[in-house]
Amino acid sequence: MSAGNVETVREIFAAINAGDIEGVIARMHPDSETEVPAELSAEPDTYRGPEGMRRYFSTFQEAMEEIRFHLRRFWERGDVVVAEVRVTAKGRETAISVEQHFAQVWTFEGGQPMRIRGYATPAEALRAAGIDP
Repeated sequence: MSAGNVETVREIFAAINAGDIEGVIARMHPDSETEVPAELSAEPDTYRGPEGMRRYFSTFQEAMEEIRFHLRRFWERGDVVVAEVRVTAKGRETAISVEQHFAQVWTFEGGQPMRIRGYATPAEALRAAGIDP
């Protein structure tokens, strides 16, 4: 297992939790894309490059506050990392607490995350990544 790729994912989530979106962008491949599918969001989309990342976080922060990403577990094969994640937040308008569990497949290129895709379950993400649990 490459501690480098897993450590990069950890650093990115730490930057997100610190509100350091520019720190997230600095760690990503400049041509990266992040896919948020319909099963994980009321507003599914694919976010490309630095402007896409800024748009994603801006949209999320307009609707939610006290957003925290909690990393639960990792699997890795080559340049692919699967991360099991729990996110907690509170609705900005409603103050209702929400919690969501999901997994992401992170594909690295040249030591930087190039593609991130969300999945409803770790099993789906592992299957998509071709990793045996």
